[in-house]
Amino acid sequence: MSATRSSLTLLCAKHPKFLRKGGLCVGLVLTETAKENGLPLVAETLRTEEGGQVAGLGKAAVQKILEAHGITRVLAEEGGRTSRGSLGLMKAYVDTLNQLHRDGALDLQEAFDWWIEKVRAHFASEGAKFNFDIGKSLRANVEDLLRQAQEVQENAGGTNYVGAMLQHLVGAKLDLIVGTGKIKHHGFSVADHWTERKGDFQLEAVAVHVTTNPSEALIRKCADNIRAGLKPVIISIDDGVTGAAFLLKNSELIDRVDVLDAVQFITANVYERSLFKSAECKMTLGKLLEHYNEIVEACEADPTLRVRMPGP
Repeated sequence: MSATRSSLTLLCAKHPKFLRKGGLCVGLVLTETAKENGLPLVAETLRTEEGGQVAGLGKAAVQKILEAHGITRVLAEEGGRTSRGSLGLMKAYVDTLNQLHRDGALDLQEAFDWWIEKVRAHFASEGAKFNFDIGKSLRANVEDLLRQAQEVQENAGGTNYVGAMLQHLVGAKLDLIVGTGKIKHHGFSVADHWTERKGDFQLEAVAVHVTTNPSEALIRKCADNIRAGLKPVIISIDDGVTGAAFLLKNSELIDRVDVLDAVQFITANVYERSLFKSAECKMTLGKLLEHYNEIVEACEADPTLRVRMPGP
């Protein structure tokens, strides 16, 4: 590990608040200040005129830095300005930067990369949250969960959180239909087209494939299902529904494989289980998500996939 990364790691071990929203803002803005003004930094000149806040710290400054690194999600509405302890964190970080500078061991770009990694890890650790909006359609509330998963995915370095959430949401719905224990659940990384499994789920003679990005390999798997006497069903979202239909048409399987929109698939089930009583939909969707979390806990190592439920 380089001297810059090692020093930053030790800094955060000594001051854990650096890894919270306010501390991350301090790290980003001060690194930018060091880049623009040069080193060494003088802590006393980095206070506001009133002396109670870190100069330059705010939402606009933080978001400008994040956007330059491809992150559009808001880290902190106040940009760390009102976070208690920001001045103390500023002093500790200035001391660290100055010491690295004196030692000739400071790499500011590496420092930026380190803080951006911590921001991405922070966003990823939050996961999606169940925010049921009674003013929106049920479908929009389901889509909001997938949108949040997409945001986590964009800030987490490659993991397909949307695909994993989709698979386990469908699995949770199927459990609630046929009864828990009737179907097997697998981790998202265990793709069915690379294994002997007939699909992500199998119910009687139906093989269910859940995907955000239908591929030719999936279509070949569906053809294998048909030859084995099974009825394949593809469940996808957005362009995946159109894409699956296109691939099936080219393979002359369009009339032999059902393609369903996942959000509509889940939404219809919530309405049915709520007996179409709109007041019951939030509770019903909540129960579905609670079971989804149970599946994630049993099948996945990444806690970020869990949906954060509202407190009592």
